[in-house]
Amino acid sequence: MTETTPKHTQTVAGWAAMDATGKIVPFVFKRRENGPDDVTIKILYCGICHTDLHHIKNDWGNTVYPLVPGHEITGVITKIGNNVSNFKIGNRVGVGCIAASCLNCEFCNDSQENYCNQLQFTYNGVFWDGSITYGGYSRMLVADKRFVVHIPDSLPLDAAAPLLCAGITVFSPMKQHNMLQPGKKLGVVGLGGLGHVAVKFGKAFGLHVTVISTSRSKEMEARVRLGADDFIVSTDKKQLKNGARSLDYIIDTVSAWHSLGPILDLLKVSGTLVFVGAPDKPVELPAFPLIFGKRVVTGSVIGGIKETQEMMDFCGKHNITCDIELVTPDYINEALHRLVRNDVRYRFVIDIASTKSKL
Repeated sequence: MTETTPKHTQTVAGWAAMDATGKIVPFVFKRRENGPDDVTIKILYCGICHTDLHHIKNDWGNTVYPLVPGHEITGVITKIGNNVSNFKIGNRVGVGCIAASCLNCEFCNDSQENYCNQLQFTYNGVFWDGSITYGGYSRMLVADKRFVVHIPDSLPLDAAAPLLCAGITVFSPMKQHNMLQPGKKLGVVGLGGLGHVAVKFGKAFGLHVTVISTSRSKEMEARVRLGADDFIVSTDKKQLKNGARSLDYIIDTVSAWHSLGPILDLLKVSGTLVFVGAPDKPVELPAFPLIFGKRVVTGSVIGGIKETQEMMDFCGKHNITCDIELVTPDYINEALHRLVRNDVRYRFVIDIASTKSKL
């Protein structure tokens, strides 16, 4: 990354974790002024992702404090730089996980910035000028135009916010692994923030969708509310046996430790399982289901900006949003506690512009 940005700064109010205790507190910090390639965004909504929780508590050992989380950001543009032609003041826009990349490697040149080895994230990253990136738990954001997407007018900004991480995280592997063929059978492991969007995408693409979960109580919700065709309890040996070799693809969204053995047996011969969850401990991957089924296990991380815009436009066309619980900033800590318990259907979104918050 060789670009530089203006050294002038502006003061921003936000909310941050100051240490690994995980408590979020009010935090006033500096952002750069709007540069020639930048847009300034008044943040209206920001989703709370499970990744936020990992970073807040330093589960992955790489957190830089103070940490302002948030990479599911929607709002409106209030200022544009001289080199910006694809955005106007007042546009409804979103910013996801990417703040910067090298812009010149094979991946950046192929609209796959998400795989650039100099990728920098919207928070807990380092921008081109050497400053630490701060995320969307704040009132305002200055973002490079190349990492901003338009939000279709048909989508509400609050329910669209989690699409910028949860949505693209499941959309990208579905596209990259050619899961868009009507009639094919898709399994979705986990019915949470990512899983419920994967079900919606699967149905929109015309796939036969099976939800795979440890919770029997989620079956009615999966079938009735989200339109899943089948439901398998992953701890029920009879159901697993009946479902053996029935699925073409599986997207595993679970962020906790689990064994892949029983799940892999659900794939047809030469089937593919894509990992998009991020457990903090290695999962169990037995060899026999791979050997005797010629199966593939792979991973995927978010998507490039071009693909993210494609996903957002698809959602606008098919009226796909995330199921959310809208909270005010003074509820962030309680929301994080509930997220640990998986007590949300299916994504918390912070109403950043709310004037009711006391935090």
